[in-house]
Amino acid sequence: MTGSSLKTARFAAIETLCRLDRNPQPVPLLFDQLAIECALAGNDRHLAMNLIYGVLRQRQHLDRILGLFCRQPLKKLHPFVRQALAVGLYQLLFLTRVPESAAVNETVNALKVVRLPQRLQGFVNGVLRTCIRQRQDIPAPGSPDAAGLPVLNHPDWLTERWERHFGQQEMLRICEINNSQPDLVLRVNPRAIDRDAFCALLEEKDITFTRGAYAPGAVILPGYHGPIQDLPGFSQGFFQVQDESAQLACQLLGPLGREGRILDACAGLGGKTCHLLELTADVTAEITAVEPDPRRLSQLRENLTRLHPQLAPVIHPGTLQDFSLTCRTPFDAILVDAPCSGTGVIRRHPEIRWNRQAADLPAYQQTQSQILEQAALLLAPKGTLVYATCSLEPEENEEVITVFLRKNPDFALSDCRPLLPAAAHGLAANRFFQPHPFRSADGFFAARLVRH
Repeated sequence: MTGSSLKTARFAAIETLCRLDRNPQPVPLLFDQLAIECALAGNDRHLAMNLIYGVLRQRQHLDRILGLFCRQPLKKLHPFVRQALAVGLYQLLFLTRVPESAAVNETVNALKVVRLPQRLQGFVNGVLRTCIRQRQDIPAPGSPDAAGLPVLNHPDWLTERWERHFGQQEMLRICEINNSQPDLVLRVNPRAIDRDAFCALLEEKDITFTRGAYAPGAVILPGYHGPIQDLPGFSQGFFQVQDESAQLACQLLGPLGREGRILDACAGLGGKTCHLLELTADVTAEITAVEPDPRRLSQLRENLTRLHPQLAPVIHPGTLQDFSLTCRTPFDAILVDAPCSGTGVIRRHPEIRWNRQAADLPAYQQTQSQILEQAALLLAPKGTLVYATCSLEPEENEEVITVFLRKNPDFALSDCRPLLPAAAHGLAANRFFQPHPFRSADGFFAARLVRH
């Protein structure tokens, strides 16, 4: 058997985790290239992503167990060996449908691809088989360690600040939900189909779903792990993937007049741009989207083409600062979904917890403040500006708004609750919209600012 034929889902998962340790960045950027190298598709691709995210969500728990069965300190192990042990152990403990023999043998085979010595292959094989034999002695996830402290699978700096800001009970709840696999949440496109009709399509395909608890267009698919493209209505633009917090954020720009100019200042993949097109179906509105990153810009265009092929928002492929140099007419409403640490979306992007440091927050705050100030210059009198992040950290949220209002006395903070559905009022506090992570919604922050 050749080395290339051994580039299975397990190999891709192990190698992705190794590359992530060497070069912290979003997992999809690392994995997508590796998936091409390994010719992964369908179920193999899904298995690899499941292994990667599973190990990242349970990293401290897995390290704790491996520490019990490895005589050599984990930090001294070959990087590929250490990640292979984590991937193998995750399969044994959390993927009950994977046979134990396959979990062990396929993990060991991955070491052959990188031509590690047979003694290391035997070492990995021996540790994993010992774990199988002594499974009854393995601590359960979240159980206290030798010092009596719960293993939270989050870095100490993050859990300590969450406990300080939110209290111990809420910190533990956030960690618990971050360690679980999130449900798929969709936003139904009302320009193409209403929610009840879309749910009927899901019923026809025997796809389990529930309606969202907070956002009027949300549909939750618990337990769905297939390709998004296989869901009914994908090619017809019936829906877009978007959690409930993000769906509610766009509503804070309202109420929108019969005519107006709306700017999505940090458009990203276009989720909120598409939602704004849906929210303005009954009004005459000109929507502009600004996005500098070529990869995200390409996906934004794809989403627009799929969901709203008959509509043509203005797209500026550059930074907000570049756009402001040529913008001559102010906007009536502006959404700033600012780049941030992402600590509110750790459940969906578990690498974030290991890629961030407390020292990163001042730099994020500086960038966010600059973007907010730039956006404010483009807002018309009596206009509305919504500032949003997917962060839980005060430095990126309340502190940014406090400093902005101090510098800009012509702006005032507006209460978010009147713009939210009644069911979502409990997600707002101190006039901000700031849910913590829960079943169908990410951690989020939004402030609604109105110009005098």
